[in-house]
Amino acid sequence: MKSKNLSENILRSVKSKGFKYIDLPSVIEANHIVQRSGENFRKFIFSFTDHNGSELCLRPDLTIVSCLRYLENNLKEKQKIFYSGQAYRKSQNKKDSIIRNQIGFEILGSKDEKNDDKEIIITSLKLLKNIKYSSGALIIGNVEIFNLLISKLDIPKRWKLRLSRHFWREQYFNDLLKRLETNSDVDPTIVEIDKKRYIKMLKEDLSIVVAGRTIDEILKRFDQKIKDPRGANKGKNVSKIIKDFLKIKCPINKAATELNKFFKKYKINLAVDQKYFPISSNKVSKLNVVFSASFGRQLEYYTGMVFKIDIKSKNSLKNIINGGRYDGLISDLGSKKQTPAVGAAINLLD
Repeated sequence: MKSKNLSENILRSVKSKGFKYIDLPSVIEANHIVQRSGENFRKFIFSFTDHNGSELCLRPDLTIVSCLRYLENNLKEKQKIFYSGQAYRKSQNKKDSIIRNQIGFEILGSKDEKNDDKEIIITSLKLLKNIKYSSGALIIGNVEIFNLLISKLDIPKRWKLRLSRHFWREQYFNDLLKRLETNSDVDPTIVEIDKKRYIKMLKEDLSIVVAGRTIDEILKRFDQKIKDPRGANKGKNVSKIIKDFLKIKCPINKAATELNKFFKKYKINLAVDQKYFPISSNKVSKLNVVFSASFGRQLEYYTGMVFKIDIKSKNSLKNIINGGRYDGLISDLGSKKQTPAVGAAINLLD
């Protein structure tokens, strides 16, 4: 897939769908990445300091750089754009390449969300005409449905925020469910010690920063924790509901039926229409189309529809395209308001 002709054919296909080509900088300020992804993400980026003392890094993700461009140019109108280039990211798996060659395409600033989601998938399917493959799968998920489910569960607000925030970190998320089941995050002895600290802190300067938070923030969090307790049995039941939800996997034309059956079983006040999904055909372009409730845990910035396309070529299954909706990304990068955004990227690595 490193063929120059293949890349050029794909670029022409994207352009034919009305997307405008843009250039993206290879180097950006590291704080754009670290501030939204946390210090833990620093170990994955290639960073350096310039002569002015500013920390810069090679772009680890083309989507983030594209959204930065939209923000920094103070763009307001709908944009259909595409770009190509390399992203650089360290990996804990030595077999993974640190360089990813990609072609990405996005629709930014448009409020026609369902049609935009469908257009991104249709464009992705058109690109497959440039690639030889025998079969494959289009997997569709939706992070929004997961977050709506969490919002309806009978658990403290802090737990709802925690589970939604860490959905994309699968191992940590599973650890959270274990803590939810066993009530292991609530130790009566520790709570009593914390109460004494709480009373002491009330007498201190509330603006003082301790471990990255002001004393005022710490006190408010503890006050919320005391007023919003959780029982072990309740936690075990909620964990079961979440696990059962994540097991839902079916042909796309049965997605609404299966989800509504689940909501009814657990008496959750939610309902989904089949029109909610961008595609309802179970077979397109030699691909089986499947809905998976657990899919969408690759990147933390996804907020709605997510999808991936895997193809079988030369007796091996390869992930070729990934995409989804990320309405919160531009605001996370500094915008004062949320900007609708959806896009996808085709991986040009063998």
